[in-house]
Amino acid sequence: MRKGRLLAAAMIAGALFLAGCGGSSGDSGAGKSQHGTVNISGQNFAEAQIMAQIYATVLRANGYTPSIKLVDTRDVYMQQFPGSVDVVPEYVSGIVDFLITQDKGPNAKLPTSADPNTVISQGKSYLDKQGITLLDPSEATDHNAFFVTDKYSKDHNVTKLSDLKGKSVVLAAASDCKDRYDCAVGLEQTYGITITKILPLGFASQQTYDSVKSNESQLGETSTTDATLSHNNLFLLDDDKDAQPSQNLVPAVSTDFLNANPEVATILNKVMAAMTTRDLTELNFDVTVNRQSPAVVAQNWVQSAR
Repeated sequence: MRKGRLLAAAMIAGALFLAGCGGSSGDSGAGKSQHGTVNISGQNFAEAQIMAQIYATVLRANGYTPSIKLVDTRDVYMQQFPGSVDVVPEYVSGIVDFLITQDKGPNAKLPTSADPNTVISQGKSYLDKQGITLLDPSEATDHNAFFVTDKYSKDHNVTKLSDLKGKSVVLAAASDCKDRYDCAVGLEQTYGITITKILPLGFASQQTYDSVKSNESQLGETSTTDATLSHNNLFLLDDDKDAQPSQNLVPAVSTDFLNANPEVATILNKVMAAMTTRDLTELNFDVTVNRQSPAVVAQNWVQSAR
């Protein structure tokens, strides 16, 4: 049972809503809009789809008309955020590292703290410069992670990333993996893995799973909340050198939009206070294994967390 269903009434008690949760769960608003449109973007993988729909559900219930447009990678939506994008379901180090790298270059020193509030503080000047405010980070976290097949793990005695030191692999990953420390750069520099080729097949995508299963690639990129791996005979490798930075979920909001709509902070902060890592894993399972729609999964979670 999800922890959200066990939250004390005093904590949630109608906090996620000013109105009921009736109506459509699609990208367009249902019913009367009191506050106008809120444009939500983010990366187009299952977890981001779920979080975008959760944001849309609670914002719709509070009088907004949400519009969702997800894209392949962070660098795409960041060209429009802030601007035509108002809200993004983000990850603390993901967005802070992106902004620092954009400002200082690929060799910039990045925050390494496991404390999300420390990372946010270290990135504040870059966030302010961009016009973005990060709301309260959730305890729910989802790190970048890498997998091999069960067979590869057994045949090569590989259970953690350091077991791949000195080995040559083809990596199936997101298209922006090459220059990211939490992807190819960290795998090579921290773990001593030789990446002979990167196949840009997507983050936690079916194409990435299929590539590893067929041995077109030996290593695939996913997340620590990926609930599909065991069903695909795939094995998640332990990040035994803790190379992955703080990746707590956090709402990123256009500062101008937030100044005009300050109640959005209260609405989304209460969502993040209710979300847990276990919830994320179960929600991902519902979408990727049980094939439920992100919109339905999101609305069910919001109803259970009230």
